[in-house]
Amino acid sequence: MAGPAVGKRYPRRMAAHLSLIIPAWNEAERLPRLLDSIDAARARWNAAGRPADAVEVIVADNGSTDATPRIAAERGCRVVPVEKRVIAAARNGGAAVARGEVLCFVDADSVVHPESLLAIAAAMAVPRTLGGATGVTMERWSPGIAATYALFLPMLWITGFDSGVVFSRRADFEALGGYDENLLLAEDVEYLVRLVRLGRTRGQKLVRLRGVRTITSTRKWDRHGDWHWFTQLPLQAYRAVRDRRALEAFARRYWYGGR
Repeated sequence: MAGPAVGKRYPRRMAAHLSLIIPAWNEAERLPRLLDSIDAARARWNAAGRPADAVEVIVADNGSTDATPRIAAERGCRVVPVEKRVIAAARNGGAAVARGEVLCFVDADSVVHPESLLAIAAAMAVPRTLGGATGVTMERWSPGIAATYALFLPMLWITGFDSGVVFSRRADFEALGGYDENLLLAEDVEYLVRLVRLGRTRGQKLVRLRGVRTITSTRKWDRHGDWHWFTQLPLQAYRAVRDRRALEAFARRYWYGGR
């Protein structure tokens, strides 16, 4: 994972305190890899002269039955149990205990870039920045995965939305009421829609950071096939339009099962 040269300069004025929130359910296999990458990012943070206690890591445990909460606690994370098995609820549960002025959300099966914390803090020190994301690259590539990635690029260019480590100010998060816990999927997109509307009233915009992409897991492609977005999901979408129960069943199977 190539990144900016070591010693890259960042402005003196930066966001003072970041809370990195990780929603997790049965992530004992993947979580250590993410925490290793966060340790590397915190080392860069410290090397840049930033206070070590200005970054907190919160694991919102969404009812794991494996060693996820134990691993998180042993690695020095704050562990917050969240009973409601909805990703939005896990995100909100982590945010509820966060102390940072900037809330950063990242999935447990990811790997963050070592410069990501510094880049986020620098971006959020700019008053016109509403929030944003680091963007992602895939942990492996194939023609099917590349085609799926390309499928979403126009939407990213048009909306400015992205994924990876997604961040915004805690004050704005609280003003908007956080993520909608009635949604089983796309809660992150729905939140960004509301955040952008709020930003327009103040002349603020989302930013897509450069050079600090998060590596995201391809386990859904590993499980369903590299072309499943083209061969399987169109039929699922058609069924969901006709029957909301089919949408809920698909969401629980695709996003909430398999581990």
